[in-house]
Amino acid sequence: MTAPIVQTHSGIWVVRDDLHPGGTKARFIGQVFDGVQEAVYASPPEGGAQTALAHVARALGKKATIFVAQRAKPHARTLEAARLGAKVVPVSPGYLTVVQSRARQYCRDTGASLIPFGADIPGGIEAIAAAALATGLEPDEVWCAAGSGVLARGLALAWPKTRRHVVQIGRELTAKDVAGARIHVYPRAFGQVAIIGAPFPADQHYDAKAWELCVAMRGHGRVLFWNVAPLPRA
Repeated sequence: MTAPIVQTHSGIWVVRDDLHPGGTKARFIGQVFDGVQEAVYASPPEGGAQTALAHVARALGKKATIFVAQRAKPHARTLEAARLGAKVVPVSPGYLTVVQSRARQYCRDTGASLIPFGADIPGGIEAIAAAALATGLEPDEVWCAAGSGVLARGLALAWPKTRRHVVQIGRELTAKDVAGARIHVYPRAFGQVAIIGAPFPADQHYDAKAWELCVAMRGHGRVLFWNVAPLPRA
């Protein structure tokens, strides 16, 4: 397990998992290939899991298939996943429920492994906690973006006594989703970009939104921010 790189920006420890090939989800998503040759994910167009899956599949010599809403111009993350060797299946109409239904049917037909939303799979939380502890840091407060809540639960396992904050990016989260972290709702939809950028490469649909609220609302003591995903390559 490779320890994350940590830098300091605005007095905040920033975990640069954008420097880890495929980002944080790539630390554990490879488990979906145990015993199977193909793994399938139903992704929002901007979702980072599609590139994490593509990175890991390529490294393992396995097959990644991405179901995603059809667009006149595919999102840069989808294009990158395809360049890495993933099979991309555009779906119309592109509602996420329809995309997920098509992915489920494909897996029933082919025997491929279906990855749940947010790559919420066994061992994921433990892998994140191990990466967090490998930093050697003991923050007083932790911030991250949250879609499925997997990262938030992993950070809670690593630092259960730390003040924990998540920024809700997409679907509505519950306290259980984020292991009791305080939930802040970002005022723009997932498909819209952040109002203010970050001083490091941060996804404008995801991590940059959490960084914006972290800087504005952080408390006292040692604050840590977890940057999840690499920027898509043009």
